[in-house]
Amino acid sequence: MEKRDATENDINSLPQVSDKLPVSVYIALAGGAMERFAYFALTTPWQNYMQNPRIGHAIPGALNLGQSTATNINNTFLLFSFVTPMGFALLSDLSYGRLKTLKIALASYLAGCLILLCTSLPVSLDNGAGVPGLAVAMILVAIGVGGVKATFSPFLGDQYAQRKPRVVIRGDKEVVVTSPLTLQFIYNLFYWLTNIASMSMVPSTFLEFKIEFWTSYLLATVSISFTIILFFLGSPKLRQIPPQGNILPEARRVIVCAIKNGFKLDSARHISANDNFVDEIRTGLLACRVISCFVFFYLATNQMYNNLVAQAGQMKLSGIPNDMIQVIAGVACIVLGPIMQWLYKFLAKHRIPFGPMLRITLAFVFCALAMTFAAVTQKLIYSTGPCYNRPLACEASDGGRRPNNISVWIQTPTYCLLAIGEILGFVTGSEYAYNKAPPGMKTIVQALVQLSACAAGALGMAISPVAKDPSLVAMYSCLAGAIIFFAFLFWLFFRKWDARDDELNIRQEETKPVSPTSDGREVEMTRN
Repeated sequence: MEKRDATENDINSLPQVSDKLPVSVYIALAGGAMERFAYFALTTPWQNYMQNPRIGHAIPGALNLGQSTATNINNTFLLFSFVTPMGFALLSDLSYGRLKTLKIALASYLAGCLILLCTSLPVSLDNGAGVPGLAVAMILVAIGVGGVKATFSPFLGDQYAQRKPRVVIRGDKEVVVTSPLTLQFIYNLFYWLTNIASMSMVPSTFLEFKIEFWTSYLLATVSISFTIILFFLGSPKLRQIPPQGNILPEARRVIVCAIKNGFKLDSARHISANDNFVDEIRTGLLACRVISCFVFFYLATNQMYNNLVAQAGQMKLSGIPNDMIQVIAGVACIVLGPIMQWLYKFLAKHRIPFGPMLRITLAFVFCALAMTFAAVTQKLIYSTGPCYNRPLACEASDGGRRPNNISVWIQTPTYCLLAIGEILGFVTGSEYAYNKAPPGMKTIVQALVQLSACAAGALGMAISPVAKDPSLVAMYSCLAGAIIFFAFLFWLFFRKWDARDDELNIRQEETKPVSPTSDGREVEMTRN
């Protein structure tokens, strides 16, 4: 039962909770989860598909390009998929709107899946269609993934119409419902569903292992088809915010004026007729500075999709596909996600600060710990026979069929540490980018998140020549050292903004128009 708008005293004294969620949020969450299901089913087998030969090898394969080349191609795909969001962001914010742009991206996604499905059939591989088919498919999928990455996160945030803090009765007690906590819950819920969807790598890798790669790609194609159908059928229920026009020229004039006046944004207030525009640009630039620091975070998490897959292939698998081991990270996120949400709720109720800068810093720390353990694991592999620091490459390996005598499950801590880092980093980054971006630039700011990932992909390509035996221990160790050093720098420069986060959120909420959801309904989400 809603009571009244919250006063400053209410905000400072009463427990803070998240709001009820409208139906449109659940529709968007379902579509986003199905897209992620397709993504993991499609991309998880890629390292094996590219790296290994079709026959005569213990690990499934098709194109026989080798680890270094396969890793480089994987990083190129990631880099391209992180560059394309900016084009979709401009299309979304300036012209088509987020839902229409999302549908265009999904169409490209589906086309890529269909091409990969057709060219991975045995008859296509026999006729040399594997490599060119993969190249075309990767381009189309990267375009589609880029469009989804740019538009979906702000589109999901749009489904909740933000309001000023207000006092409501929950369980006979007064609490303050706030938009930032609600958005945090929405993005945590999406990340949790994403990791449930990532379980598609289990059937995908078993299909690859037991049958052929084309069956994995068929699974992805079916899933992305259902995603498109859901967004078309669910359109009337979804909250669609129309493009607010091209505010980039005005933003450019504000920034140029500020630079000319000693980087003082207040000196540019006369440029815009909107009194709040300069404040929106100020918080938007802060968000851009924060998310630009995610480069090493993405560099660490990207290891799950290439080098850690190859590392698993060097160990005893006990009948499990080497590219299925990364499912540990998804399982850890599924288990730890609700625990983290409970922790956030507990800290908010007891008014214990756990701001976004601290969460992001801890995300870096956990990624550094994960890379440290990956280095330890690689050292253990090199210390074990039969091939020691030449896994699968010595005569005793029986032509690559006999790995070093160490269990693959020793990778478990690496994936669990990365999972904690992802929960803290990905969710906070998405929430911060949406909450702090100006209303007319939310997709553009979200695309800048992907540019950080693009830079990580470029760094991954730069280090790919050393992503081979016997240099992998040094590679993982250097990654760990670089990330922990960057975590220290990030906390040093950005920690002050945690103390001002509530102030920035209130300022942003005052500039946002309140509009109802498309169907006007809200449903309660049970939170234990």
